[in-house]
Amino acid sequence: MIDSRAIIHPSAKLADDVSVGPWTEIGADVEIGAGTVINSHVVIKGPTRIGCNNKIYQFASVGEECQDKKYNGEPTELVIGDNNIIREGCTVHRGTVQDNSITVIGSDNLFMANVHVAHDCVVGDHNIFANNCALAGHVHIGDHVILGGFTAVHQFCRIGSHSMCGAGTVVLKDIPAFVMSNGNTAKPHGINSEGLRRRGYSAEAIQNIRRAYKVIYRNGLKVDEAVEQLQQMTSATPEVELLIQSLKASTRGIIR
Repeated sequence: MIDSRAIIHPSAKLADDVSVGPWTEIGADVEIGAGTVINSHVVIKGPTRIGCNNKIYQFASVGEECQDKKYNGEPTELVIGDNNIIREGCTVHRGTVQDNSITVIGSDNLFMANVHVAHDCVVGDHNIFANNCALAGHVHIGDHVILGGFTAVHQFCRIGSHSMCGAGTVVLKDIPAFVMSNGNTAKPHGINSEGLRRRGYSAEAIQNIRRAYKVIYRNGLKVDEAVEQLQQMTSATPEVELLIQSLKASTRGIIR
C-alpha cells in the first residue's frame, strides 16, 4: 500500500507489495524490493537499490549525498540487501568516486535509532548497531558484529566478523575478528565467546580461537609475526583462518 500523501518519483521502481507511509519521499533512480515497508516521513534518494523485506522507520534518510567536501555531484550508489531493520532517524549515505563509488549494506542487519553509516562503508550480514553508533567514511564491517550504543568508528577502519564493542567505544584502529573491545580508545578484552556459543561454535573451536587471541595479544609479537604463527594452526583449527584474514586486511594497524 502506498499512501496518497507519499511523494514517489515517476522513475522509482517499487515492487507491487511495497508499503510506503504518508509524507515519505522516494526520489529518482530508486529501486525497492518486495515486502519492504517504509514508514512515514522517510526520505530515500538515488541511485539506491533496496532489497526485499526491509523495514525503514520514520525520519530515516537513506541514499543522501555524502558529507564529504570532495563530493561534486557524481552519480554514486547505495545498495542495501534483504531483511534489514533501519530504525528512527538513521542516516545512510551514498559512496564517493574517491573509493568505489558505492556504499554497501548486506542483509539481516539491525540499525537502531540514530545510527549513521557514512559514504563508502561496506557492512556485512547479521550485524547489530545500537543507538547512536557512527561509522565514518570507508569503514568495513564483517558479519555478526555488535556495536554498543554511541560507538564511533574512525574512517578506513575495519572491524572483523564476530567482534563486539562496548557502549561508547571509540575505534581508531582495526579490530580483528572475534575480539571484544571497549574504551576511548578501544582496547581488546578477550574474545566474544558468548556470541560464538550462540552461533553454534563448539567449545573446542572457541578454545582454539582463544589460543589464537593469546598469540596476537600475549606473546609480544608484531602482526606479521603473529600471522606466521597462526598459519601453523589452521590445519587443526580452521576457525583461525577468519582471524588471519582480518589481520592481513588491516591497513591502520590493530587495537592493542
